[in-house]
Amino acid sequence: MKPRISLITLGVRDLKRSVRFYRDGLGWTTSAGEDDPVAFFQLNGIVLGLYGRSDLAKDAMTSPRGSGFRGVTLAHNLGSRREVDHTFAHLKKVGAKIVKPPRNADWGGYSGYFSDPDGHLWEVAYNPGWKLDAQGNVALP
Repeated sequence: MKPRISLITLGVRDLKRSVRFYRDGLGWTTSAGEDDPVAFFQLNGIVLGLYGRSDLAKDAMTSPRGSGFRGVTLAHNLGSRREVDHTFAHLKKVGAKIVKPPRNADWGGYSGYFSDPDGHLWEVAYNPGWKLDAQGNVALP
């Protein structure tokens, strides 16, 4: 199996609310129509999918119950501390729940966390040891 992630799907309680958060709040473009049962966002080589939580659990043949920390975070890396601060200022304006405001991190970078309407955690980070290409992709050292 080649090391690649093509699609990340988040199970959400209210698809329309989540689409509004990512589309209108974060400014991402979706391929979904208003009544589609799933929404996809192109994220620079990876696709983010939003799908009803119960339907996603059914597809995976597992229980939809459970909440709290899921043991997973998603990350959005930026090129500077200033970009992180600017992004958090925007997140506050669009009503994202700020879980941890940006601060110096033990690993030498600068990061904070917010959650989407379903509690999925996103880290917004600047890592001085990582270089970003012109498209914002991380190029590991």
